[in-house]
Amino acid sequence: MFFIIQGLASIGEKRVVLFVILLLGYLVILGGNSMIIFVTLSDPRLTSPMYFFLQNLSFVDLVYTTTTIPNMLAGFLIDQLTISIPGCFLQMYFFTQLAVTGRAILTVMAYDRYLAVCNPLRYTAIMTRSVRMLLVTGAWCFGLLCTLPPTVLAFLRPYCGPNMVRHSWCDLSSVRTLACADTSIDNVLSLSFAMVALLTTGVLILTSYFLIATSMYQMGVPERLKAFSTCAAHLTVVSISYSAASFVYISYRVGNFSSEVRIIVSVLYSALTPFLNPMIYSLRNKELRIAIRKTLASFRPAATSTVKAIST
Repeated sequence: MFFIIQGLASIGEKRVVLFVILLLGYLVILGGNSMIIFVTLSDPRLTSPMYFFLQNLSFVDLVYTTTTIPNMLAGFLIDQLTISIPGCFLQMYFFTQLAVTGRAILTVMAYDRYLAVCNPLRYTAIMTRSVRMLLVTGAWCFGLLCTLPPTVLAFLRPYCGPNMVRHSWCDLSSVRTLACADTSIDNVLSLSFAMVALLTTGVLILTSYFLIATSMYQMGVPERLKAFSTCAAHLTVVSISYSAASFVYISYRVGNFSSEVRIIVSVLYSALTPFLNPMIYSLRNKELRIAIRKTLASFRPAATSTVKAIST
């Protein structure tokens, strides 16, 4: 048995336009996040814990979008996109798990910014390599614990038709409606773990920035500006991420939106933060911006010599 992914099959010729937009956005996501990973790994000056966490966030964004966008692009090109049941639940698990892990890494980065602003003299002593690895491992485990139980429970349900998933990927709530069994327990379990994931990360991030704001209040103007520049990129990413999530939640429960509009909103939300993260961090962080420029400049002579060799 297999599932049919409905996607945006009903919008007709507009699929070509959406295909081009989504493809270009995906290429930007791949290029931007790959560049950040390459630069932070290769540049010896970018060794602070912040860049280590940024590497992990960029990796999560890469894999997170790759679990769904290529499949969605294929759906624009063919009339009927199908996926096997195991493949559907694997996609569902990785998409949800990486979304939660990304939130957890943002929480770890908020703690990192708190230490950098409020305990600058002890920052290096506290944020050792082992502590960084422990925090990132904890973020991945948190994503695993919040995602695996509802996904496994949904997988164990019988599916005997219909098999049309009214989404652009195997979304948990969309697939659950196809089960030939009572899913009330599934709904409660899924909502509980979702609340744990969102509230835990949200409260910890808010607590970190409350402590940062309290510490900044006691600083002079130059120290405040320096502290703000330290947190600006991360605070911008967090604000966009949680604002977009809130908008999606409200749009799904308020107003009479068509299924196509809901799908488009979900697609934009899933791609927005991975699309903007490289731009925000490269624009807000001078060291990273300089490192990216030097990396790009180092590729130009090699490209020029290759072109000359081909022409001769």
